[in-house]
Formats: sequence, C-alpha cells, structure tokens
Amino acid sequence: MSKINKLKILNDPIYGFISITNPLLYDLIQHPYFQRLRRISQMGLSYLVYPGAHHTRFHHALGCMHLMQRTVGVLRFKGVEISDDEENALCIAILLHDIGHGPFSHAMEHSIVEGVSHEDISIMFMDSLNEAFSGKLTLAIKIFRGEYHRKFMLQLISSQLDMDRMDYLKRDSFYSGVAEGNINSERLIQMFNVENDKLVIEEKGIYSVEKFIVARRLMYWQAYLHKTSVAAELILTKILKRARELTYSGIVLSASEPLLFFIKNTINKEDFTPDVLKKFSYLDDFDVVGAIKAWQFHDDFVLSELCKMIINRDLPKIRLQSEKASREEVNTLRERATRMLGISDKEAKYFVFEGKVKNQAYNKEGEPIHILHKDRTVEDVIEASDQLNLKALSKPVTKYYVCFPKQLLDEASI
Repeated sequence: MSKINKLKILNDPIYGFISITNPLLYDLIQHPYFQRLRRISQMGLSYLVYPGAHHTRFHHALGCMHLMQRTVGVLRFKGVEISDDEENALCIAILLHDIGHGPFSHAMEHSIVEGVSHEDISIMFMDSLNEAFSGKLTLAIKIFRGEYHRKFMLQLISSQLDMDRMDYLKRDSFYSGVAEGNINSERLIQMFNVENDKLVIEEKGIYSVEKFIVARRLMYWQAYLHKTSVAAELILTKILKRARELTYSGIVLSASEPLLFFIKNTINKEDFTPDVLKKFSYLDDFDVVGAIKAWQFHDDFVLSELCKMIINRDLPKIRLQSEKASREEVNTLRERATRMLGISDKEAKYFVFEGKVKNQAYNKEGEPIHILHKDRTVEDVIEASDQLNLKALSKPVTKYYVCFPKQLLDEASI
C-alpha cells in the first residue's frame, strides 16, 4: 500500500486554498499528460501585451476543479442529489477539459494539427487515461460527451455559464491586470440551482450574471482580441507555416523531435493514433520557443524575420477597422513590402495579410443562461434582464484587420 499522502492542499492566488480530495484526482494531476499543462500558456502570447499573463493551463484546470467542488456543495445544500461518484466524475471531467490544448493554447490550435479541436484531443487523452486507470474515468467521459442522463451536469462543464468561463475570466483578469474582467464567481455559485434537470441561476443573482456577460465582452476586446496579441499570434502561425514550407522543399530545420514530427506530417483527426497522441503529449510551449530562438538565425529571410518579431517583440503594425480592407489597398501594401524587403510576391503574404475577429459575449442561439423566478418559472437572462445593453451584447461584432511591416509607415503615411 502506498504511503504517499494523496490528499493535498494547494495555495492559489485567486481562491486561496484548493483541495485535492481523493487519491484518483491526485494521480490524474501527477500524470505526465496533466503535468504538461504547466508548460502550456493560458493566454497564448498575451504576455507580450500584459507582462503578468504568464499563468498556465495547469493553474486554470485546478481552479475549475475548485469551482466545481464549491458548486456541488451548494447544489447539495439546496437539495439536489449528487452522489459521491457523480461528484468525482464532475471534478475529473472539468479537471481534464483542457488537457488537449497544444502550445500557446488557442494561438496554435489549428496550426500544429489540422481540423482537430482541443476538445477532440481532450477526449482522446481522457480515453487513454481511462484505459490506464482501469475504467475509473468512464462516468466523467460520459458526462463530458453529453451522454449522461442528468443534463445539468454537462452544463456545469460546458455552457454559457460554466466552471471553465468563470475561472478563466477571474484568473485572466487577475494575471493580466485587466480589472474589467473580474467577476464574482462565489456569488454566481451561491445562486446556482437545478430546475427540471436544467442548471439555473436564482432570480436574485441576475445582476451577477449581467456583470459576468459584460466582463466577458470587455475581456475579449481588451485582452483576448487585443490587436497586438492578435498580431503576435498570427505571426506565430505564419512561422509554423513557413517552417512547413521549407521542410517540404527539402530544407532541414533544427527543432525538438515532437515539433519536427508535426511540421513534417499533416495530421488530421483520423491520423490521431495512440502513437501520434503520445507524440502530441510531448509538445508544449518550450518546443516552439526553442525552435523560434534557433530559427531567428536561419538563412531564410522570411523565417528569420518572423521569428525575430516574436523574440524581440518587434511586431507588425495591425489596424482594426469596421470595414474590410479593399483588395487594392492590400495589394499596394504587398507591392511596397516586396520592394522594401527585397522579397517575392508570394513571400510578401507572410508580412502583409488581412482577416477578421469576432466578439459575441452571449449567444442567443445557443443554450441560454436560465433565470429561475420565485414562481419557479424559467426565463432566458436576456428576457429576464431589465438591462437593454444585454440584447446588444448578444449580437456578434466583427472587426477586420490588416497587418503590415512597420517599416512601411516610414516610407509614407498609411
């Protein structure tokens, strides 16, 4: 019998003490698949804008588990029957919900592998861990997949007001210093209830929900979609694209073995064998940063310059606007970049590019946040709220961007 004490208390700057309440949770946290999350940045390259934003997916996952424990306690106090097995499964599911993230989280989600979301890879990791732990994750996986008969449990893990969103808003706000994102997670949890197998918020908690939705909106524009963060993450994807292009043309690049595997091979969902999953588990931020540090000295001008942009935080100019940039404007910028940098038209596309970002704080078409009135009727928060701005926040806002080298600003006014 193991003499290791697996009931641990961790100190967290957001919530204070977080408890690991059973040996299985401890063993999952200790597993290399989960420990890898210590080396995956929670906010991608946002630390280039907010220097404190160096926290990891490991932090976030533990915070989500803590919120789940608190929520189960509140629901039980209100008479919602949740067995010990169900509580354990909920904690496991939320603990592992982000285990499939690749380097720099969302920044490289579809760059390392194509057409495979981090949720898909999380399920693969869960299935692998379930096999390693003799089926002890079966119920957690069933809940995570939405196959369990108690539907409110999936809402605790994945909905418009779940443990994931509550932790990342509060945590990202704390580490970035963007105070507008700070929410009252404790108040929200105290207002949770279950009605007809739906997760609901009691009517007196509606103002906390309104604050939650507004905070999410502000965090997206101020942090997640901050134009400099967007520019940095786009350059990161361009670096990997260029590395692939050079590799396919026969040029040998120095990088870690796991990163080289995913550069040399196009991996789709059907290609994700257990062996590929194992290789993915060895991949983290350090592989990418190490490669970028080496590639800044590469003979290829495009790869070298892109890498220097990240290493030296000398990022391209990015302009956000309500209208899409005209084809003529983009072509003019590329022609000038071609001339100034001495590169081909094709290579200029690595330095001058356009796209769009979208922010929708609340999706009316998705499963709503339900407000439970005193007469036991349930209503969408948009309809229940007297704040007209919530209806506006449910509409998606799209902004268009165009990126180009800063040197072009010196040539002429843009």
